[in-house]
Amino acid sequence: MADQQEEEDLRLALRMSMQNSPPEPKRSKPEEAENSATTMTPEESRRLQRELMAAAAEKRMLEAAKSVPASGSPLKSDSGGDLGKKEMEIEDKKVSLGNELSEEEAYQLFFMVFGSGVSKDILAQWSNQGIRFSPDPETSMILVQHEGGPCGVLAAIQAFVLKHLLFFPDELVKAAQSMPQNLSSERLSKNQYVASNDFASFTENAKTRALVESMVEILFLCGNNKRAVIATLSSIGDGIDGSDDSLKDVIIAQALEGLSIESASDLHKILRVDTYTTPASAFERLEAMIPFFQSRMGALLFLISALLSRGMDRVQADRDDPSLPLVTAPFGHASQEIVNLLLCGQAVPNVFDGRMDLGGGMFLKGVSANVEVGFLTLLESLNFCQVGQKLKCPKWPIWVVGSESHYTVLFALDTAVQDENELEERESQIRKAFDAQDQSGGGGFISVEGFHQVLRETNVRLPPEKLDSLCSSGFIVWSEFWQVILDLDKSMGGLKDSTEQMGRKVFDLYHFNGIAKSDLSGSHSSSRGETPIQRPRLTILRVSVPPRWTPEEFMTDVVVTSGSFGTEPSSKDTEVAIPEPSQHAPLVDCIRTRWPRAVCNWVGDPPSIV
Repeated sequence: MADQQEEEDLRLALRMSMQNSPPEPKRSKPEEAENSATTMTPEESRRLQRELMAAAAEKRMLEAAKSVPASGSPLKSDSGGDLGKKEMEIEDKKVSLGNELSEEEAYQLFFMVFGSGVSKDILAQWSNQGIRFSPDPETSMILVQHEGGPCGVLAAIQAFVLKHLLFFPDELVKAAQSMPQNLSSERLSKNQYVASNDFASFTENAKTRALVESMVEILFLCGNNKRAVIATLSSIGDGIDGSDDSLKDVIIAQALEGLSIESASDLHKILRVDTYTTPASAFERLEAMIPFFQSRMGALLFLISALLSRGMDRVQADRDDPSLPLVTAPFGHASQEIVNLLLCGQAVPNVFDGRMDLGGGMFLKGVSANVEVGFLTLLESLNFCQVGQKLKCPKWPIWVVGSESHYTVLFALDTAVQDENELEERESQIRKAFDAQDQSGGGGFISVEGFHQVLRETNVRLPPEKLDSLCSSGFIVWSEFWQVILDLDKSMGGLKDSTEQMGRKVFDLYHFNGIAKSDLSGSHSSSRGETPIQRPRLTILRVSVPPRWTPEEFMTDVVVTSGSFGTEPSSKDTEVAIPEPSQHAPLVDCIRTRWPRAVCNWVGDPPSIV
């Protein structure tokens, strides 16, 4: 009799966990609930039976584990598993029953995101954007966007997806249970690493795993590496956990039919949240729910998940003006607070480092921690803001790029693009040693004795005639010394480069614009003519960066004679036809905020950041 009751309790508990909502009052008995459910196929019935048996086995093992003395060794199951570890895994699962927000919390969340005067168009934009990869083979790594508004969320997720796909491809085949506790910890040496540019080689499974890992990483970043809150809808929880992907799609489509979020009351009625304290448990949940986040509600639910992971009170404390909505009017774009939350875990409104003290106890909040992926913006080139080094120089060469109305992604395959130019480092070393001997109050000259000290510290070996010439007047001027250094071979401690590149860096950058646009080059033929297909944009840019100390005339000469790059047209020669494509686009201005005086070249249409 006890066994029968136990099986009934387990059966009820299992169905409750599949539903992801608390039991309702006066709930029918398990047998009645099963009879009222949709008729299951034989395969579903067998799967349910296996789950019941597994749940019963777990319960018996937990009961046995309670009898183990505290000083005893962990019990082993028949298959050799560690019961202590199993109990921890089950504890993680206990938080996934799904809890509704209180009415007050739902209203606070809605008005924090959308404000009081949000239009139905903006709500529709945010309720009709899934987190889904492009179906086009040439852009299959890109999260595709069909509506304006949620691009800030998609671009931030895209940046982390690229991190996992490009720089940790081997880890994508590992089981979720082996994921490290701290997803942002260093897992590669700081040596140069060059990722593959064979984007089409990534399988659907690898991309999905990278997406799930990225979502988990962002949520734990928002939760201070202590927790992740995953938001779902109450109408979609019943039966999805134990269903295969095709059945999940059917369940999701039925649940979302006619569903809309037009008010805080709607959010209160349909939202359910789960809290997880380990990346492994959050990964398991998100992996099971990924078809839902790929559906039309995915971007909004992920934003809500990030906000709740941070905590609504903490989000408001992060901001300079918490009275403004996070989704900005009139076009419903993601604010800088949303982008910063997803990139650095705090919903600060500014992009400079640290905080700016305005006096009188007033200050503006910026980015306080180093980040995995960074941020560049066109607004910096227009002198509206200045991006700090934390966002400008992230751990990995990946940046979300902001314009006035859109967010896109820029990245490199070679981690060395962020290294300081070798000759620039040498210049800084020599200049620092020279300035240390400058007793002229900033006049830019030093004594002969101090000059010999500079040569010793910097390992500069001047020919006797050069040394005598510089010292003949009894003091050494920086400009004259610097000209000698430029003409002195690197083997003697100077900066003259035998390759004649003079420290010029050349590398490739890749730009993703996830919003689907018409592409005539990918047109499909039809009886009525060619029909352009809708797909995101991928542009490869060849970037040439001269050292910061090189004169402008030298940069122009290098670009013209190199044969690989066209010069950036001036206002007087923009009408002249040249074989190379246009050398300027707004994206180039963004790139130059990171690499001043960079010269860019690409094939085809200019990259678009709108």
